Amino acid sequence: MLITHICNLIKQFLSGFFSFLWSLFLNGLLTILPLIATIGFFHLSLKLLKNWLEPIRQWKPKAIEQFPLIEKVITFLFENIPYFEIIVAFIIILIVGIIVRVVLLKTIISGIEALLLKLPLIRPVYSGIKQLTAALDPQNELVFQKVVLFEFPRHGAYSIGFLTGEVPIGLAPNNTEKFFSVYVPTTPNPTSGFYIIMAEKDLTITNLTRQEATTIIISGGIIQPERFNSKNLSQNS
Repeated sequence: MLITHICNLIKQFLSGFFSFLWSLFLNGLLTILPLIATIGFFHLSLKLLKNWLEPIRQWKPKAIEQFPLIEKVITFLFENIPYFEIIVAFIIILIVGIIVRVVLLKTIISGIEALLLKLPLIRPVYSGIKQLTAALDPQNELVFQKVVLFEFPRHGAYSIGFLTGEVPIGLAPNNTEKFFSVYVPTTPNPTSGFYIIMAEKDLTITNLTRQEATTIIISGGIIQPERFNSKNLSQNS
């Protein structure tokens, strides 16, 4: 009996000990896994971007051959600075942005956009991406003025929407209260959604930015800002 009792105690001790070790392992894994996943994601993204931009490393204009010193400097930078082609691509994009803003290149781009919008297969994709980037543009104050919360598609279920403006009297269901136009994007593609006319009393304005709200919608609520305060719409409109 004594031996059996001792064996049971040893089993209980080992069981508790291994359970304790397993819980410590899980705690460590859950702590370090997001960090490893984040580092792995950025490492993979940089690697894919580096491979995609590899032609920049091989590209050498003939004009540079006339300046051996400049050619040596460029070769040195590519060979000794990691991901230098990404830096070059960033600088090129920055220069293009400056040219677009300063020079009349917008006219050419508008012509290309008009051509793309005439192509049946490309038009819906390009148009959707264009609308999304316009909505996320921090300089665009006319699109998606505020992020609101309201009951949709049924009572007790809430959706995130973008307030796009006040509904004109001629379009409002009645003249006794204010109505607002709300765009309700879908997950995971926010370029498609619903246009809804809502009464002011049914809307709750949040302090979410357009970028934060779009991130929540695209991720299906997985990625959320830590803060989420709401106020009465009439106090902020």
